[in-house]
Parts: sequence; structure tokens; C-alpha cells
Amino acid sequence: MSSDVAASRAVPVWRPVRGGNAFEITVARLAQAIKLGLVAEGERLPAERDLAERLQVSRVTLREAIRALREAGYLESRRGRTGGTFVLSGSGAAVSTSSRTRPPAVNRAARAAGLTSRTAVAEPPRADAVELARSMGDSLHDALDFRRVVEPGAAGLAASRTLSAVDRQHLVACLTASRDRTATRRVADSRLHVTMAAASGSPSLAASVADVQLTLDRLLAAIPVLRRNLDHSDAQHTRIVEAILAGDCAAARAAMEEHCDGTAELLRGLLA
Repeated sequence: MSSDVAASRAVPVWRPVRGGNAFEITVARLAQAIKLGLVAEGERLPAERDLAERLQVSRVTLREAIRALREAGYLESRRGRTGGTFVLSGSGAAVSTSSRTRPPAVNRAARAAGLTSRTAVAEPPRADAVELARSMGDSLHDALDFRRVVEPGAAGLAASRTLSAVDRQHLVACLTASRDRTATRRVADSRLHVTMAAASGSPSLAASVADVQLTLDRLLAAIPVLRRNLDHSDAQHTRIVEAILAGDCAAARAAMEEHCDGTAELLRGLLA
């Protein structure tokens, strides 16, 4: 896949940085794109000038953020005609990195992105699911309520759009990838949800879905994986995508509502 396609797919997180510390927010945006699989392993980030314009930060700030994530083991820079900044293979795998041995900028970057090392993007032990859910407290309920409103609306709006052949193909490809039963499934699942939201044509909706997916990601990765649940999720994803492609707004919204309700019931059950 070309870097231009990757950049287009990652639009939801390449939104202008507003308020706060520009460096830390920029690191968080880059980490979000990696964690949600919006820029996949081996793919190249958009060109520095283009990405700085999208984020509306200085190129100096962007370079510092990239350097911090490069030193943390998420990115690598390559020279030459085919050079650029690429997401490292295994950036979503469990790799132990001591914060005491990393440069201060890397530690600050990790805190900004909600990461302490590359272990932060790996699946936590499933025995910790209940503890993690309880630690989220009211924020979990808020995220699930927010998702229940935003994602069905995004799916319905996507169904109302006239999608290009490329967009339709990309949506189907993301659906196919989400059926993978390997360790990459969690990332592929999030990517599918963000892609469906991006098909709505609303950057604000797509960004909101990316945010809520990231909020729930660690908890969703921590819960037990049952084949029956995966089969059910795959069937729901298929109905949503088929409704979007068929232009059936009501069916797309209803199928996404059912999907969100099922996930919410499962996650809230951890607090019982």
C-alpha cells in the first residue's frame, strides 16, 4: 500500500493540535495512529511537511515527536529515494523497555501517549480485566454511552454516502482482516471501526470513533476470547459493512447499535 493511501486512511488522527503541550499531543496522535493500526507495521508516515500541516505544528515539534517514538522503538527512519519514517514491525508486540534507560524525551513521550514502553500496546493478562474495568470506573460507562451514540450514527451516515470504488474495496479489505484469529485481530477490529466511521465523510465523527476505540482498547484486549463471541462479532461486522455498501442507513445504524450493545453488556459485566 502506498504512503498516500496510508496517510488518507489515518486522517482521523491527523487533526490539528489545539491547546496543551504541542510536543506531547503530537506524540499521542502518532502513537494513536500506530496503536489503532491506522498506519500499519511497515507502512510509512505521511511526508514531514504534509504531516506538520495536517497537525498544524512546527516541523521542529514534529521531528522531536518522531525522534522520541523512534527511540522508544515504534518508528524507524530510512534514507534514500524510498526513505521516510516507517512503523517498525512488532511495534504492537510485548517488548520490555526500562524507563530508567531511556532518554527523558522518550519518557515524556510515553507518558503523553499513555505508554510506558512497547509493552503498553500488548495485551495485558486477561486475569486483570476486572481490575482494569474497575480502575476505569465511571469513565468506562461514559465511553460506552458515547460509543453507543457516535458509532451507529457514523455507520448510518456512511451508508448515505456514495463511496468510491477504492473506498469500498478498502472497507471490504478491513472487514476481511478483522476476521483474523491471530494476535493482530484486536488492531484489525479497531481499524475496521475507524474505517467505517471515516466512510461517513465526517472527520469529526471519525476522530471521535478513533478516540473511543483507543479508550476501550486495553480492556477489550484483556477480556477472554471465546470462539462463539468472535463468530458473533464477525457476523455483526459483516452486516454493518454490507448495509453501508448497500446504502441502507437504517440497517447500518441498527446493526451497529446491536454490536455496541453487545460489547457494552460484556464490559459492564466485568463491573458486576
